[in-house]
Amino acid sequence: MDRITAAQVFVEIAERGSMVAAADALDMSRAMVTRYLAEMEQWAGARLLHRTTRRLSLTDAGDATLLRCRSMLELAGAMAVRADGAADAPHGLLRITCSQTLAQTALAPAVTAYLRRYPRTAVDLQIENRAVNLVEQRIDLALRITNALEPNLIARQLGHCASMVCAAPAYLAARGTPQRAEDLALHNCLTYTYFGKSLWQFSRDGAALSVPVSGNLSANESMVLLTATAEGAGISLQPLFSAAPLLASGQLVALLPAYQPQEMGIYGIYTSRQHMAPALRAMLDFLVAWFSSDPRWLAATASPRPRGKSTR
Repeated sequence: MDRITAAQVFVEIAERGSMVAAADALDMSRAMVTRYLAEMEQWAGARLLHRTTRRLSLTDAGDATLLRCRSMLELAGAMAVRADGAADAPHGLLRITCSQTLAQTALAPAVTAYLRRYPRTAVDLQIENRAVNLVEQRIDLALRITNALEPNLIARQLGHCASMVCAAPAYLAARGTPQRAEDLALHNCLTYTYFGKSLWQFSRDGAALSVPVSGNLSANESMVLLTATAEGAGISLQPLFSAAPLLASGQLVALLPAYQPQEMGIYGIYTSRQHMAPALRAMLDFLVAWFSSDPRWLAATASPRPRGKSTR
């Protein structure tokens, strides 16, 4: 049997978590999908999937085989060029999802510039603060800020996201200014539902430090926490790009200059490297360049000079 097709079948099963869904996506009979999977397991010399009544999951051998299959398909796809050697120009609709904060600060201006460069394309932005199923919601690209990607996701790092611990002058006047990261355990810390809910990570002089935090307000949208912080509700850990205007205006004060909050990556997540649409490939390349060179983004992520004192 064709090993390229078998690799494609196995990748579809792994990404969709179902042999039925893989058969539908590939317009292939379920019996043929089963046959290709059996052949792949025979070639690998190991069982690749754990099968239960509810779902499928990869074995250790399956994880290793999935990486090799993706590499094989990427190489095969790269060989499929037009006879004249010219790539198709980006065209068509891209459905993109990301958080409201990142959409307002970065994606809106970046997409505007992208559409000017590629006038045959169109973009439909879906604003979500939670992870979505790309296949079920027909999403081409999801932008996420994280440092813990799920191992089976296909992702490309687009940029970096620095964070800053900050508070309003009114809160600091009432509760005092933390001098060490450990002091945060004694303060009202406003937390983000999907990251750092009870533990904030720092580094100081090359050493890692984890600080337990708690408070009376948490939210799944960082802009809510940013506004509450500016109102004096407590201390929060904010993406620098969203906190920068309030830090510059003095509505917020940057704290703990000796401690560096854990940096996260900005990732573009998509469903498959095989037969990637020219518009999606162009968007990924464009965003990598944009996050590294756009002057507005670089200005928004330039570290401010913290006003809080520190002890060294």
